[in-house]
Amino acid sequence: MARIAVIGAGTGAMAAAARLAVAGHRVAVYERTETYGGAVRRFERDGFSFDTGPGLLTLPAVWRDLFVKTGKEPLEDRVELVQVDPSSRHVFADGTEVSLPNASRAGVVAALDEALGAGAGARWGDFLVRAREAWDRSRRPLLEEPLWPNWEVLAGREPYPAVPHKRLLRTRRAATLAEVGAWELRDPRLTALLESHALGYGLHPEAAPASAAVLPYMEHAFGTWYVLGGARELARAVYERCLARKVEFHFGAEVTGVLEKDGRAAGLELADGTAVQADFVVGTRPWGLTGHQLYGAADVGPRPEGAAHGRVVVCLALRGAREAGAAHRTVVHAPDRRAELDALGRGEPPAGPTVRVDRPADPALRPDKEHESVVLTATVPSRTVYDWAAPGAADSFADRMAEAAERAVPGLRERTLWREVRTPVHTEAETGVEGGGVPAPALAAAEGRFLYPPNSTRMAGLFGVGGWSHPGGGLAHAGMSGALVAGLIVEGPDFRGSQ
Repeated sequence: MARIAVIGAGTGAMAAAARLAVAGHRVAVYERTETYGGAVRRFERDGFSFDTGPGLLTLPAVWRDLFVKTGKEPLEDRVELVQVDPSSRHVFADGTEVSLPNASRAGVVAALDEALGAGAGARWGDFLVRAREAWDRSRRPLLEEPLWPNWEVLAGREPYPAVPHKRLLRTRRAATLAEVGAWELRDPRLTALLESHALGYGLHPEAAPASAAVLPYMEHAFGTWYVLGGARELARAVYERCLARKVEFHFGAEVTGVLEKDGRAAGLELADGTAVQADFVVGTRPWGLTGHQLYGAADVGPRPEGAAHGRVVVCLALRGAREAGAAHRTVVHAPDRRAELDALGRGEPPAGPTVRVDRPADPALRPDKEHESVVLTATVPSRTVYDWAAPGAADSFADRMAEAAERAVPGLRERTLWREVRTPVHTEAETGVEGGGVPAPALAAAEGRFLYPPNSTRMAGLFGVGGWSHPGGGLAHAGMSGALVAGLIVEGPDFRGSQ
């Protein structure tokens, strides 16, 4: 039985802790804040509750696998999963609206044809077929296996089979997600639909490789799910599973360094001077806690956290009941896509942002049936790029978000009792990430610029877990990260990946 110290109580770290504990190890988690969950947080006031991190879940199989592998109670015994239908409603700049059925290619094709005109659905359906090929080509090495030393195979090969495009007497294939939209979808509304998936993960469509097509494919293929009570309930269930497996939690315990002995991780140093001895250390962003070089020149190194985009979340307490049949999620697209992307490229919050409006039909989130809990989310520059603490910065942007959201929820501002605005400043305080950026999922191609450091480091016994390590950010990817780290420790360097 090994002693394992885990830095941070984010979902990926807890997933690793539970798996390691059930394998017979003694596991202790050290979290600098007073609660678990990392960015999966909840804001509560006056009987209202709001998810301030991810509101919906894709690939629930990742978390089902965790619960199967760590105990007798399946995930559905600990939380209630509801498949959201429609998966999303979209309000485009020209006023066109469409609701997309959940996990139904035929239904999506028919809905797009009816809303956008004949042929639109077929073009999106053909795109999903190509996106599936990209998923099949990259899924295992990108998500289910450790990042091997020959990671250049992922970096150099674009798995998305782009359609040849003739331009200026040359034939080219789309290299970025924006080019996929412009050259293959050929409708600004379909392009906005595609790019909204990238923006939702904090990716700029003109920088994201064509392989980012797997993001809408994941939603289409595996469905979109809501955890009744909010995503925080999933974090709670994982935390309680850790407790049931005798994982120790130490909150308010800030880790300031990794102890080393004979070239191997030997424990942690805490801010109060306490030294914690351990045989293995599993860390969220461990490269910031040691003076050792954890990755060589040939490795994928840490990504600059401050360069990642963040999010502004506006929690709205509304008077009046949620109308019957309202979509759980509506994406209100920017009135000017070009202006939005240019602003994000300059490191400025867009004047007219794309806004995701979440309206769960969940009684647990409101004081009574005569009120409604609504969450608005927009992708923005991180705090290191834009001063979100400046007077009026947060509120003025929240005003623009509410104005946009009113296109989806008429009378929204008149119904508002109060609001809570959360910016990358809050994310930085809750997660410790520089600038409050949010990590995106790992993506293939683009010379490896969208890959993350491997879970193993060059210091024996030290491993990286969570959104800033392989395979990147997002709830599903965090669960995969925990599985990979546990496999590397339990089975050793010969571990070939999750099954």
